Amino acid sequence: MSTPREIYADHAATTAAAAEVTAAMAPYMGAAFGNPSSVHRRGEAAREAIENGRAQVATLIGATPEEIVFTATGSEANSLAILGSVGGAMGAAAPAARPAAVPPRRRIVVSAIEHLSVLETAHAMGDAGVEVTVVPVGSGGVLDEARVGRALGPDVALVSVMLVNNEIGTLQPVAGIARLAKQAGALMHCDAVQAVGKIPVDVGALGVDLLTLAGHKFHGPLGAAALYVRRRVRLAPQIHGGHQERSRRAGTENLPAIVGLGVAAARAARVLDGQPPRTIASLGDRLLDGLLARVAGAHLNGDRERRVPGLVNVRFDGVDGEAVLHELDLAGITVSTGSACSAATPGPSHVLLALGLRPEDAHASVRFSLGEDNVDIDVDRIITTTAAVVERLRALGGRVPHAAERVAGAGA
Repeated sequence: MSTPREIYADHAATTAAAAEVTAAMAPYMGAAFGNPSSVHRRGEAAREAIENGRAQVATLIGATPEEIVFTATGSEANSLAILGSVGGAMGAAAPAARPAAVPPRRRIVVSAIEHLSVLETAHAMGDAGVEVTVVPVGSGGVLDEARVGRALGPDVALVSVMLVNNEIGTLQPVAGIARLAKQAGALMHCDAVQAVGKIPVDVGALGVDLLTLAGHKFHGPLGAAALYVRRRVRLAPQIHGGHQERSRRAGTENLPAIVGLGVAAARAARVLDGQPPRTIASLGDRLLDGLLARVAGAHLNGDRERRVPGLVNVRFDGVDGEAVLHELDLAGITVSTGSACSAATPGPSHVLLALGLRPEDAHASVRFSLGEDNVDIDVDRIITTTAAVVERLRALGGRVPHAAERVAGAGA
């Protein structure tokens, strides 16, 4: 029996680097190598390539090149945003320089569905006397601006709210929350890793002070990310030992990866400008409608309207989501049960629990995330195969099949 063509539907986890990205990176892994901090010609050429990539990333999100700090990952950028800005704010408001009537800013406000790199970093600051306020979301996975507003106060240093949730795809009202944060005198950070390159993102329109992006989510290389830092925002470095990135992140820059990130950013800008109205949006709707129609006991996790196109998180009553994932994988369809960063974490997804789901319902959920390389026939096959897999698993009591049973049902 021939192996079916793989359908990749896990673009929220990572995307393949585009051909023009890898082509642009190749010279800098060979003859064009150089240390951007060196003062000779090779170093100057490397530095010029870095600055070109910085300009390309800035253009994609409506920033200036000086406001872009390169990091290795989105998680690092999130950590730098939280630790660096809150540490900077606390240092700027040292007791000796602060009037007695002004309380110290030692509180962070986050949503309950933030990426773990935000939640765990915020909670890790407890040893430094920082308090964390976690704002719940509604059953659709969308924050209420007024509820965030009620959580703010003169002691808040930072508000961190993601633009697009990485598990359920819901869009958050970041611009409105940023206005409230500004009124309260707090900085606003936005984890936009799942948004940049997929939907238009403009830091000015959002009104944020800090914003995180990662290249591998929009056909750039792994190991290349960036943090937007608005001018005049004080950011305490978390890595010391050099003056790279304007003394905000020490260490020799990853020249090939940054070149690739820049090309991916320029490519994403072109794709967003020229993308026809259908594409991923219509494919996502087709997938969701098909799964809900073909699979009894299928339910969408998250809001139907306020979400990015192409990210569909569905729970299937009576089956284990991981069992569905493995069976689809055998059938040549790659999906996930949630965030790749949380795949090794025991227990149900904190995002799905925040929606009010029971643990067993969270465990019954599967995330399908489409990309620009998916087409109509991919969606049709996903629907048909998923329906057959769920029916078969229910007949087996929802459990993961034994090896012999998998072989017997691999053609589903």
